[in-house]
Amino acid sequence: MNKAVEKIINSLEKHEDMESIQVLEELGTNSPDNEVREMTSRALVRKNVHDSLKVVIINQGKGINDLSPVVAMSTVNEILALDDKTEVMKVLDDTINMNSIDEVRENAKSVMSLLTLSE
Repeated sequence: MNKAVEKIINSLEKHEDMESIQVLEELGTNSPDNEVREMTSRALVRKNVHDSLKVVIINQGKGINDLSPVVAMSTVNEILALDDKTEVMKVLDDTINMNSIDEVRENAKSVMSLLTLSE
């Protein structure tokens, strides 16, 4: 991957404003490059705030729901590595109870089960 792209993603991860989440979602998670999507999803998880976690959990084709198994599993592994899982548990619970897409709900249930087993 281009080192400049990597630096941009890392910089956006460190920003605490909502605009950084929007840029990562619009440009990173929609990239045709699996490596960019993987790095972006991990950055969004590491932000560990409600809005960034929603991007990688509730959206079909992004994060845990990405069509690339490498991107999806990398996102799941990053979620499992979080020290504070409070917010991710809330987003997963909301997704399981309120999302209208079966596949998204099932993926959220699977990640919730993994989190429960890892504690």
